[in-house]
Amino acid sequence: EVQLVESGGGLVQPGGSLRLSCAASGFTFSWYGMSWVRQAPGKGLEWVSGINAGGGSTDYRDSVKGRFTISRDNAKNTLYLQMNSLKPEDTAVYYCTKYSGVSDSYYKKDDTWGQGTQVTVSS
Repeated sequence: EVQLVESGGGLVQPGGSLRLSCAASGFTFSWYGMSWVRQAPGKGLEWVSGINAGGGSTDYRDSVKGRFTISRDNAKNTLYLQMNSLKPEDTAVYYCTKYSGVSDSYYKKDDTWGQGTQVTVSS
């Protein structure tokens, strides 16, 4: 019943920006911390950013700190990731999850995961 639908990805040049959205349904969104996790081709899942249930606490992996901003609108059951100053190494499929651990190894795909949205950063 849990559904997470990511959108907003695309092709962008290095230094460009994108805003990703995640529409959530099938659970009480406002009770859960949420995270963005990405997967580059041939690589494992990599935690990017997390936010607590109320939206007052956020965290980021070092490589995106200062460039990405996670936020949420609990009234709209929507999670966001604003990505600025994009780099080629940000190229990946981006997923939102209803989990909030900060270790890459914490994340395993399950039935709650959506299709993700492709972000490609290339000149």
